Amino acid sequence: MTLERLRAALAGRTPGVAPVDRVRPEELPPGGFAQAANLVVLDDAGGGPRLLLTRRPRHMRLHAGQLSFPGGRLEPGEDPLSAALREAREEIGLDPASADVLGPLSETLVLQSAFRLTPWVASVPYPYPYVADPREVDEILHVPLSSLLTGEHRVERRRAYGMDLDVHYFELGGEVLWGATARITWELLGIWRDA
Repeated sequence: MTLERLRAALAGRTPGVAPVDRVRPEELPPGGFAQAANLVVLDDAGGGPRLLLTRRPRHMRLHAGQLSFPGGRLEPGEDPLSAALREAREEIGLDPASADVLGPLSETLVLQSAFRLTPWVASVPYPYPYVADPREVDEILHVPLSSLLTGEHRVERRRAYGMDLDVHYFELGGEVLWGATARITWELLGIWRDA
């Protein structure tokens, strides 16, 4: 499959909305869920599409050491796509002009930090001179989609905010991709398989 077919598949669907309406009022975090966005970056080094992941520094207060996509909280007046591109510039040095935005994925909840997250998928030419900001990124990893499609994946049911939710886990050669990043990855892989 080509990235153009992925673009068409993303354009032909309506992304889902995070299930905040299912959260009981007494379960809501103080102030509700903050808006956030991230950029799901794909490239192709010749062996098929790869997914860019970042490892968050161990000193961070939230999500320390976890694998994630570049992203973060929306600034006042900012839309999710602009926030995703801004955060990718800040975290991995990606010039927004080099990101070919393919489309959005479904909004999801980041349970650990109470964010309502909008992911956007973008293709970036290979090679690209990424530069990790050491305050936010310890390492940039590139994972072939093919290894995610054929690798070990499991789902566990967890209770959070008064809801039963699926938590996805991918084993990546000694690394574990889980949480909202894994949930977004699972949706992307499903669209990729079906397109």
